[in-house]
Amino acid sequence: MRGAPGGPRVLLRRLREIMAEPIGAQERLDKIVVLIAANMVAEVCSVYVLRADGTLELYATEGLKREAVHLTTMRAGEGLVGLIAEVAHPLALADAQAHPSFSYKPETGEEIYHGFLGVPILRAGNTLGVLVVQNRAHRTYTEEEIEAAQTTAMVVAEMIASGELQTIAQPGAAIALKKPLYLQGVSLSEGVGLGHVVLHEPRVVVKNLIAENADVEVERLDAAIRRVRATIDELIERGDVADGGEHREVLETFRMFAHDQGWLRRMREAVLTGLTAEAAVERVQSDNRARMMRQTDPYLRERLHDLDDLANRLLHQLVGRDFVVAGSELPDNAIIVARSMGPAALLDYDRAKLRGIVLEEGGPTSHVAIVARALGLPAVGRVDNVTSLVEPGDALIVDGVAGEIQIRPRPDVESAYAEKARLRARRMEQYRRLRDIPAVTRDGAAIDLRLNAGLLVDLPHLEETGAHGIGLFRTEIQFMVAQAMPSTSEQQKLYRAVLEHCGEAPVTFRTLDIGGDKVLPYMSAAEEENPALGWRAIRIGLDRPGLLRSQIRALLKAGAGHPIEIMLPMVATVEEFVRGRDIVNREIAYLRRHGHEMPTSIALGVMVEVPSLLFQIREICMAADFLSVGSNDLLQFLFAADRENRQVAQRYDPLSVSSLRALRLIADHALEADCRVSVCGEIAGRPLEALALIGLGFRSLSMSPSSIGPVKAMLLAAEAEAAGALIREGLDRGGEAYSLRGALAAFAERRQIPV
Repeated sequence: MRGAPGGPRVLLRRLREIMAEPIGAQERLDKIVVLIAANMVAEVCSVYVLRADGTLELYATEGLKREAVHLTTMRAGEGLVGLIAEVAHPLALADAQAHPSFSYKPETGEEIYHGFLGVPILRAGNTLGVLVVQNRAHRTYTEEEIEAAQTTAMVVAEMIASGELQTIAQPGAAIALKKPLYLQGVSLSEGVGLGHVVLHEPRVVVKNLIAENADVEVERLDAAIRRVRATIDELIERGDVADGGEHREVLETFRMFAHDQGWLRRMREAVLTGLTAEAAVERVQSDNRARMMRQTDPYLRERLHDLDDLANRLLHQLVGRDFVVAGSELPDNAIIVARSMGPAALLDYDRAKLRGIVLEEGGPTSHVAIVARALGLPAVGRVDNVTSLVEPGDALIVDGVAGEIQIRPRPDVESAYAEKARLRARRMEQYRRLRDIPAVTRDGAAIDLRLNAGLLVDLPHLEETGAHGIGLFRTEIQFMVAQAMPSTSEQQKLYRAVLEHCGEAPVTFRTLDIGGDKVLPYMSAAEEENPALGWRAIRIGLDRPGLLRSQIRALLKAGAGHPIEIMLPMVATVEEFVRGRDIVNREIAYLRRHGHEMPTSIALGVMVEVPSLLFQIREICMAADFLSVGSNDLLQFLFAADRENRQVAQRYDPLSVSSLRALRLIADHALEADCRVSVCGEIAGRPLEALALIGLGFRSLSMSPSSIGPVKAMLLAAEAEAAGALIREGLDRGGEAYSLRGALAAFAERRQIPV
């Protein structure tokens, strides 16, 4: 740097000495600005800190009027300092007063200064404040000086992040890093959880920012980069991705980033300013994140995840630490925060200490959401950038009912949610009192309420809720949480445990519903343009009959001495069902021929979730022993609207005329053919939608454990015939009315039916 006595490395060494001194926060910050001004040969150095209310406050200055400290404030976007905070990018000007964003604060006495250099104070891409140096002369700042200012800003960022500056904050002016945040996502699992943040992928906390020897740090950085590249190469050449497909393309993109010369050059330059290799990686990634978070292009924002992953791998290499999720060290009242998470990872945590889950990704039908519901954990997904907005130990509230979270909530908000949690607990206690009351409507319609399950941890809910049995046991979850394909004997052991736990209660096992978004980690995924409409579920079973035969044999052996119900998913035609039935019959014949004890009865059903089956509904009712409506897929296929896509997920209403007419068609034909029929999709567990289903003639509903109480409370107050009359009138009347939701809700309110 021009005229700088000692350069950036000397500056960083002196900054480290100041950081180690046992002095107060204001004195430390005052010393820092004096040191930076002297080192950069500037008449002014100032630090502005972003407050929780979104304004920037002058916290320390060398060169401006001292009385302006903690007095001068500006909004984000106001003046040059506000502009830097808003765009998160450095700004160097030879004549600041000529810039259109220049804003004069008379109490500072800065009207005599022209040269201006400001850099954002960043941490994890989030702006914490702005560092400014100024000169009287019309000075052009060099790239080296801008780089040095950014490096020193990182040291100030760590001081802010430590919470030290909070001790000198003005009353009612908390710094932004610790401000309360409200973020909206989508509900994955209902309930309210209060606790503290535990990051599923713990960040490497860089404590040592300032290097002793730049040459050594460059070599450490280069060595870590070589190791990261080698691990990526190994992943790509592994057998399960070597033959191509989407997985390989993702990793190839990852490898491209690992060889990006611009990224590598910026990290090396940061090291040469005096930072350690770890600090250089963190600084460059924070700059990248700040820029990309402000991008509107979804593709560019997605690349941010790639760069984050790469930087995280590099940091772990530098500190010599393998990535391990410390599930065994989970504190009490933990709320897991992650970008994404598989069901097996969630099951590794100590359930007794968990209070909730927050994810950047994952929708209501994701596998981790299914497991969260099974565990009774409140969960919220699709919360943008949450992993960068929280710190380990932060107070956090998860509202799985509203699909929102509160980070570092104010005491009044925390108190309100605590009361909400108590209210929910009281309501759940009221529902538990309904456990032994028969599920019969006021006009005598008996409703069979069953549970959706997929894990052994689901089974105790049978006794807790008084449910009549398991209406849908998702067998694929065992495959999803395993490290290798479960053997026939392992499958048989699970199915036997389920049947023995349920005793006389019926259990419907759905055969493997994999493919689409359900990719098993040990199976090669087929490359498909539209996986949801691709090779999945019964299609895989019929094309790879060995897999289906193995599962059917395990189910039949496990069912010895018990009645058993087996359901085939994703059936699009009667012919597919007949082919599946033939495989089942061959396995029955095989086991009988070899003297195996058989189930006391075997029922083979079909999941109605492909609209094409509606046009063979009469035939499928005659061929199958029972039907179960998978409303999640049926309705998304019916409306061509992906329920995982935020832009279209709300494009249809399950209580629309179209939805209800499709459901009525199924109910009417099943009744006519004397074929048992149930509904096991999400709508079965929502009281208002369940009221509509009862009105349509469905007498068996399967749902999550938490839905049994609310649905039973609804049906105990309802009259099936009256609800049916209302729905039939609405469906037969026609016209342009889109949905019967409003009419049905008004009906429930008039009759005091809790929905």
